[in-house]
Amino acid sequence: MTTIQIDHVSRWYRNVVAVNDITMTIGPGVTGLLGPNGAGKSTLIALMSGFLAPSTGTVTLDGDPLWRNEQVYREIGLVPEREALFDYLTGRQFVVANAELHGLPDPGAAAQRALALIEMTDAQDRTISTYSKGMKQRIKMASALVHDPSVLLLDEPFNGMDPRQRIHLMELLRTMGAEGRTVLFSSHILEEVEQVARQIEVVVAGRHAASGDFGAIRRLMTDRPNRFVLRTSDDRTMASALLADASVRGARLRSEGGIELEASDFGRFSEVLPRLAREHGIRLHEVTPTDESLESVFAYLVST
Repeated sequence: MTTIQIDHVSRWYRNVVAVNDITMTIGPGVTGLLGPNGAGKSTLIALMSGFLAPSTGTVTLDGDPLWRNEQVYREIGLVPEREALFDYLTGRQFVVANAELHGLPDPGAAAQRALALIEMTDAQDRTISTYSKGMKQRIKMASALVHDPSVLLLDEPFNGMDPRQRIHLMELLRTMGAEGRTVLFSSHILEEVEQVARQIEVVVAGRHAASGDFGAIRRLMTDRPNRFVLRTSDDRTMASALLADASVRGARLRSEGGIELEASDFGRFSEVLPRLAREHGIRLHEVTPTDESLESVFAYLVST
């Protein structure tokens, strides 16, 4: 069982702290690394792949340090977010070159297996410069899999993929996790993680905000206070009626019209609001969430 252990790791660039005292364990199966853009996900993946040294703390693979340990690359496949590709090569040439770098006994055969696995054999003889964003993602995937690694690290792998490509990659990651490989992929989209990973690690502003199975993380996110702006035909009566219900934490009439409202139980609030409007003969003109960005969701997780 191949395991990556991150122990009290920080990484900074001069005065900028990219990762702040993070401890987590990534084991066999599929793990989703979830967080908004700029949260430190790419830095963590660079640390896990041995391409970046921690400023403090340790990152190990089955107890062996990853930094300056070239032997670990036999076990790790990396799909970076940035497209550091040689556009003048064909897809097949690119994958074969990586197989040769790994010293595989039959680079051509290994490349063909990897290309078939990610369904790129039809486009293997085209130059990479002609590939779409999704195709470039897939050729990077083939390159990462060519040496059959036990650990696969993917940084935002679904970016630029069409629906069919996304479904295929999701199935592939699930299969690899079921085979006992250690698979970690980053995303800023909760629904992507939901469809592939059960174990989730959440990072926000370089900090480890939450860890657990998907159900527990989803509950943390959906049970947080939700804020809305309501516009109705009778704001004062609507605000009074809502404040009497346990699902509403607070409500304030706005000087420009409308109600600013905070709901502590979103499920109950979504049922109570239309019922109270009907009972009081009030028309709802607008119900707008004001804090639905991922940043606000994750900020709540950090504060809990």
